[in-house]
Amino acid sequence: MTVDDGEPTFVERVYTAVHCIPEGRVATYGQIADLAGRPRAARQVGYAMHRCPANLPWHRVVNAQGRLSLPADSDSGRMQRQRLESEGVVLIGGRIDLSLYGE
Repeated sequence: MTVDDGEPTFVERVYTAVHCIPEGRVATYGQIADLAGRPRAARQVGYAMHRCPANLPWHRVVNAQGRLSLPADSDSGRMQRQRLESEGVVLIGGRIDLSLYGE
């Protein structure tokens, strides 16, 4: 049994941080972990993103190299790339320039 002390969980903080990424920008899993109060928990952010709500802009989260973490030939990978490009994010060689598009 757990007691709800009113504090948001790590996963809730992750979703809040992702929700705040503006259109046309991206953030890394590590940045989201930092914002959620758990530096060095990038992998756990990835786990949380695996089951995120449908209305969350999940496509704006990329790895530390500015690459999409989903396989490029998967439906989700194609969708992520398509959504980012529709927001004006440019991928060159499968990579996003974080100095231009990063948060």
